Amino acid sequence: MRSKSQLQAAIRDGGRAVLVVNARSRRGRRLFDRARELLDAAGLRFVETVPVTDPARLREIFTGVLALEPDLVVVGGGDGTVAEAVSHLAHRDAALGVLPLGTTNNFARSLELPLNLKDAVAVLRDGKVADVDVGWVRGTRPDGSGAETDGGRLIFANMVSLGLSVHVAQHVPHGLKRVLGRGAYALTAAWLLPRHEAFRATIRAGDRVQEVTTHQLNVANGAHHSGQRIARDASPDDRLLAVYRLGDERRLRLASATARHQLTGPWRSLREDAFLTTDEVHIATDPPLQVDVDGEIRGRTPVTVRLLGNALRVIVPQSFVDT
Repeated sequence: MRSKSQLQAAIRDGGRAVLVVNARSRRGRRLFDRARELLDAAGLRFVETVPVTDPARLREIFTGVLALEPDLVVVGGGDGTVAEAVSHLAHRDAALGVLPLGTTNNFARSLELPLNLKDAVAVLRDGKVADVDVGWVRGTRPDGSGAETDGGRLIFANMVSLGLSVHVAQHVPHGLKRVLGRGAYALTAAWLLPRHEAFRATIRAGDRVQEVTTHQLNVANGAHHSGQRIARDASPDDRLLAVYRLGDERRLRLASATARHQLTGPWRSLREDAFLTTDEVHIATDPPLQVDVDGEIRGRTPVTVRLLGNALRVIVPQSFVDT
């Protein structure tokens, strides 16, 4: 593995770069040509450009991309596309560049990237190589057979979620996402909440054990959820997983807790009692629940989530604090 400075020098000196754009993301289809124009104007050249029209092929595509031994992989798309790239690029001698073309762009926000396409391209040209944390998750198969999750993504970029958000991700209409963006998730949650049942969770982190009843439980590596900051001191480079619930068994508490969390996130701290911070956590639920890993169902509880510190190289603004 090259040092960060060596990798950055290789990229600046015209190293091998590949561009992958999810043309089915919220803005990917509309902005694909514009992105190519801006990248070309910035002097960024690619040995291969891959427009993705079938997201089911992302794993196959990234496997092929890595066979090219690139120094830089630029990915245009939403959190799902970026998460698939992260699962392939973690612990690799290559950097990930992000063009945020999705609905919430949580990981891009956590990397302090501008959401404006022109400014994001400028970061690819003028930014630096940093290394940030990712997460690793192990659960049972989606059918609940008790075996470890197989064939799915075990490394994640931003969030592992249990509860209402899993059902929202499964039912939010893609057409509504294209029209309303993040608002589509809120409307879908309001529609599903009256029928959603609370669950009990046992959370173990080292010698700490918590028993909670809630409609929503999250384990965050990144600093944002639903496009909003989790806490002012949250970062994908802080060597911490942040475990937190939203509300209790009462449905109305979930709505108010979610609103409060989104409004106060920029001022809250991970040191508050609302968060349990750790580098590894085990969660069991009653009843067993599906596990959402960066927007896709990747198994069922019980689940173990572990931090992998500084496992991913990324292109970030020069102002990003790299630890």
